[in-house]
Amino acid sequence: MTEVTSKEKYPTPGKIRESVRKRYGEIAESGQPGCGCASPGCCSGPAATSLGVSSLQIGYSPEELQAVPAGADLGLGCGNPQAIAALQPGERVLDLGSGAGFDCFLAARQVGPSGQVIGVDMTAEMVAKARENAATAGYANVEFRLGEIEHLPAADASVDVIISNCVINLSPDKGQVFREAFRVLRPGGRLAISDIVATAPMPPEVRNDLALYTCCIAGAAFIDELEDMLTESGFQQIRIQPKDESRQVIREWAPGRKIEDLIVSASIEAVKPAS
Repeated sequence: MTEVTSKEKYPTPGKIRESVRKRYGEIAESGQPGCGCASPGCCSGPAATSLGVSSLQIGYSPEELQAVPAGADLGLGCGNPQAIAALQPGERVLDLGSGAGFDCFLAARQVGPSGQVIGVDMTAEMVAKARENAATAGYANVEFRLGEIEHLPAADASVDVIISNCVINLSPDKGQVFREAFRVLRPGGRLAISDIVATAPMPPEVRNDLALYTCCIAGAAFIDELEDMLTESGFQQIRIQPKDESRQVIREWAPGRKIEDLIVSASIEAVKPAS
């Protein structure tokens, strides 16, 4: 990776989106677990067994991993939003950055046939893969839409819960993501997100590295920045809980670069006021 120290060389929003779309399109086509920061992978890392050891390490149960279609878990998460979402039968759920559909399929089991799950991803290859997985496994209450999380293809006040797993850090305009989330949530609706947050200032050679951006590292925001964005978007009951134990997994994303000193996985919860 080329070291960049000039502030003027910080990647533009357009370049970031282009790089993220290209990288995750490649992952969808290859089916290779992990987002490719390190060998053999990163994010939640490679699935070393049929159950996916790394997904177990970030909070999924063996039963959850066995319940989803083969190929849905690409090892791209940093936590388990299902653990904090408290999904109920009949709810309508929207997954930001749904990838191959892993969290959508788990959510569909919880909301049941009377509920609905919508996955949104900006990568056409991921959407195609997720739709194929849904058709193969017969998920009638799940659909996948192509779109950017900054401009959600969903109507105002149309969903009860928004989930997301290690995706919002990839956006160059996180404030717009939260404004869109607020728009599409019904009054009283809630966010249940697992994502990466910054715990220390990033040196230019990390912050300006597009490869580290697409690997869910360089785009991480500080907790207080996220709290401000959520508050400005209108959310209340904001709770961001870092998970220090995640540093052991994060260390493998970019070995030798001490990334684990800069970022950590966290659960992010917030509620749209009921009135």
